[in-house]
Amino acid sequence: MSPAILIYLVILVAAFYFLIVRPQRRNAMIRRQLLNAVQVGDEIVTTGGVYGTVVAIEDDTLDVEIAPGVVVKLARGAVGARITPESEYDDDEDEEYEDEDDAEAEWEGDLEEVDDGDEDGDSTS
Repeated sequence: MSPAILIYLVILVAAFYFLIVRPQRRNAMIRRQLLNAVQVGDEIVTTGGVYGTVVAIEDDTLDVEIAPGVVVKLARGAVGARITPESEYDDDEDEEYEDEDDAEAEWEGDLEEVDDGDEDGDSTS
């Protein structure tokens, strides 16, 4: 086997590892941590998009209250995400957007100026 082919194979295996295997392992680790971190009282979203609050945990299942008095049993793997309460840092980001809204509210342009050539309101000629 020539050295060029050997180098090509080594590069191919390394690229496969760094582009496929490592990201999948990292995602699997994050998913396992999420599933292990779920506790009673946590608000969750299932992979099907159902929001609820965990009321009981068994080995592989969760009892989730999706409405007052409505409790469903879900497989632990059906948890898509935990909903965390908004932190004080989220409020800072909202203030930044509020400043942009104020700037938009200050615009005093007239939309009729844009459509000067269209007096009957019809956009076709």
